[in-house]
Amino acid sequence: MKATGIVRRIDDLGRVVIPKEIRRTMRIREGDPLEIFTDRDGEVIFKKYSPIGELTAFAAQYAETLHKTCDLSVVICDRDSVVACAGVSKKEYSDKSLSAELEGVCEARGMYVYRQGEQKINAIADGGSHYVSCAMPIISEGDVVGCVAALTPNDVDSYPEAVETKLVQTAASFLGRQLES
Repeated sequence: MKATGIVRRIDDLGRVVIPKEIRRTMRIREGDPLEIFTDRDGEVIFKKYSPIGELTAFAAQYAETLHKTCDLSVVICDRDSVVACAGVSKKEYSDKSLSAELEGVCEARGMYVYRQGEQKINAIADGGSHYVSCAMPIISEGDVVGCVAALTPNDVDSYPEAVETKLVQTAASFLGRQLES
């Protein structure tokens, strides 16, 4: 654990303000859920909570099934990083931060479909060897909690078929429902 040198007091309602610079560097947005941990030494630790993180094993199986049955390269993400992938290098994509463009797709709350000639968007901030052919945000209880994205190799310029977009929509909808139950 790293000390920041910042000290905050708890107000009369038991609240504490997390400084803006820490929220920015840790990518904590207004309304984000935080999980609270304590230990015997009196430490209180706030950790970003990812509802999709609860379904990591399930999401990995879903991604693997999409890849094996439909030959679809896919990533399943929470709001910050890739939690599961199939059909692409796990070393390259797993636990990597999302690109700003894919975050924008999530915030738009609608289906994204690449069209030939448009600017290609990457799934991860590092770029990666694939671009997003289509993506759908995962919405649970009215909140965007992540997204499902189909990927295409960078050296291929094609737009997704209708079945590919339907599979991605179905996966996002199904995962959103799983979080609600």
